[in-house]
Amino acid sequence: MGKRVAIIGAGVSGLASIRCCLEEGLEPTCFERSNDIGGLWKFSDRVEEGRASIYQSVFTNSSKEMMCFPDFPYPDDFPNFMHNSKIQEYITAFAKEKNLLKYIQFETFVSSVNKRPDFSITGQWDVITEKDGKKESSIFDAVMICSGHHVYPNLPKESFPGLKRFKGKCFHSRDYKEPEVFKGKRVLVIGLGNSGCDIAAEISRTAEKVVISSRSGSWVMSRVWDDGYPWDMLFITRFETFLRNHLPTTISGWWYVKQMNAKFKHENYGLKPQNGTLRKEPVFNDELPARILCGTVTIKPNVKEFTETSAIFEDGTVFEAIDSVIFATGYSFAYPFLDDSIIKGRNNEVTLFKGIFPPLLGKSTLAVIGFVQSLGAAIPTTDLQARWAAKVIKGTCTLPSEKDMLSDIDEEIKEKIKQFGKSDTICTDYVNYMDELASYIGAKPSIPWLFLTDPRLAVEVFFGPCSPYQFRLVGPGKWPGARNAILTQWDRSLKPMQTRVSGGLQKPCLFFRWLKLLAIPILFIAVLVFI
Repeated sequence: MGKRVAIIGAGVSGLASIRCCLEEGLEPTCFERSNDIGGLWKFSDRVEEGRASIYQSVFTNSSKEMMCFPDFPYPDDFPNFMHNSKIQEYITAFAKEKNLLKYIQFETFVSSVNKRPDFSITGQWDVITEKDGKKESSIFDAVMICSGHHVYPNLPKESFPGLKRFKGKCFHSRDYKEPEVFKGKRVLVIGLGNSGCDIAAEISRTAEKVVISSRSGSWVMSRVWDDGYPWDMLFITRFETFLRNHLPTTISGWWYVKQMNAKFKHENYGLKPQNGTLRKEPVFNDELPARILCGTVTIKPNVKEFTETSAIFEDGTVFEAIDSVIFATGYSFAYPFLDDSIIKGRNNEVTLFKGIFPPLLGKSTLAVIGFVQSLGAAIPTTDLQARWAAKVIKGTCTLPSEKDMLSDIDEEIKEKIKQFGKSDTICTDYVNYMDELASYIGAKPSIPWLFLTDPRLAVEVFFGPCSPYQFRLVGPGKWPGARNAILTQWDRSLKPMQTRVSGGLQKPCLFFRWLKLLAIPILFIAVLVFI
């Protein structure tokens, strides 16, 4: 075996990192503080310190064809959008198939990761772990941090005057598990993200009244997209990404808003974002619009002030007799085992090259896997990040100079602020980001070459879903089954719904979708010509 690599966390990022280290001939040791793999997807009916926590009813926002490991499709009969138990079943099957479990030390807590005294020469780390009350120190050639960023709740109580005198219950969405305890209650949910909307819609079935308070609004998308197909198999394509990135800003923004408003007009529901053209991650909730229509959920602006029993909103309205306030206000980024200066390299802000490597470290022996956020699924993203990171650690790929990395980070921050706003600088454009990582390891498919050599595949790759299989199609780590997986992805997507056969399978006709999409720039050109 080669260099010794410490991997912190055995969720999807950790499993991807173990596998990629093995592919590169490295020697991985994964430390997991719980007794099982799965990370975020491992449901527990109690909140555990230092671990992500989900509620019983969590389903995926990405469809199965778009969120698999690129060489390990989901079983045909798995539904497109899966309950967390199905994801855990898949993750377990992957770990067993790839023989990863033997590299994991369970119930082992990483208490500190420090540079060794000779770090400037060796790039090595001292990793101190704890198990059964005993501490152990080990030397590693590299560290891959895979502990996620949904662990430490952001609870901004100081932003809400009067909250200290509020007499009802007050807690973060991380502590929410099931809806029964809210039967007949009056509940205020602060935050219009995925968790806030899920929780509000779920408890509204039995609660007396549910109000969501939102500072800036959100786009709310359905998992069911045009003609009933999974949203991401139609929305996350190379062709659509190309148009969004190359149309004039005015046209691109108009088109984006039109897509977000395809199911309902957000302004009519009090949901429209303040800056609707920003590409902030939308909320996925098929039930919320109906709950608003039925009056069981009400949308309100930001809370101006709390009293002992009520909330006063910025529009002057009041929600009286509140029993509980649930803060669905996201998470803070924290790695308590690591000195802040390593990750927060500049102005006390998280500074990572391509969201992975600290640029000021001197030695490229530490990587953060799974830290970025995009419309694309986490599993294929972490797989590609880990593949590149393992090659950098091994030495077969090299990073740019410190100056070039910092310059690249500055340019990306400017672009991200333009696309996503100041509060979402860990967000990224999925297809472009994946292509960029793939190009570093020689795994980016060449679309022109595919059109010359394999037109059928090229059409699916460029106009169809940008599915994970595309990034194991060529180059190092190539999977022989990738081509067939791409050509049969719609079959696997439609099969689980064929429990009552009522006609032949209706796959999307890419040709007519091209015409609809091309109609936008054609219309724009026509207007310019005839004005």
